Amino acid sequence: MSVSNYVYFFIAVIPSIVLHEVSHGYVAYLFGDPTAKENGRLTLNPLRHVDPFGTVLLPALLLFAGLPAFGYAKPVPVNVNRLRDPRRQSLYVALVGPMVNIVLSGVGYVISEIALHVTYQLWMLQLGAYIGLVNLTLAVFNLLPIPPLDGSAIIERFVPRRRLADYYRFRAAALPIVMILVILDAAVFHVGTSALTSLQNWWLHLLV
Repeated sequence: MSVSNYVYFFIAVIPSIVLHEVSHGYVAYLFGDPTAKENGRLTLNPLRHVDPFGTVLLPALLLFAGLPAFGYAKPVPVNVNRLRDPRRQSLYVALVGPMVNIVLSGVGYVISEIALHVTYQLWMLQLGAYIGLVNLTLAVFNLLPIPPLDGSAIIERFVPRRRLADYYRFRAAALPIVMILVILDAAVFHVGTSALTSLQNWWLHLLV
């Protein structure tokens, strides 16, 4: 991977992760939970969201090793107990992040199409492609129903109320498990990486 590709990757990934996280906090705020606002996290300033290891170092190391990039930002704090309807609205709070990434993937597609048919600028095509593919990857990955990913909110709907506290504790500690699974799949099993490659190729083939 060339230096310019690293630049395009981080130009795409950092704003995408920031918008993903801010959307969680903003929707929670609309539903009555001001926790993110109280902690100064309803901002587009990336320094408030970037985790030095998870957002920068880990993706760079994985890319350098030839593995699919995986990263994360500092989670925006959400207190589901402060939502007006915690069981229902917590699902919306969780799913808005991947939905934002899907929209941004569409934005990347539009930029790429303009580059191909209007401006004929290679840098613009590369930037659009990175925005599209990074956000497609973020959306699909975060929609997996595995704690602590956003898709696990679907599982949460079926957890009995008396077990919710235990579930939240498990979810808060589950990120290292997910990281290990991602790296194992990329290095050994190739199930998720193959599916993701197919999905990314589908996105690229949409460009005409």
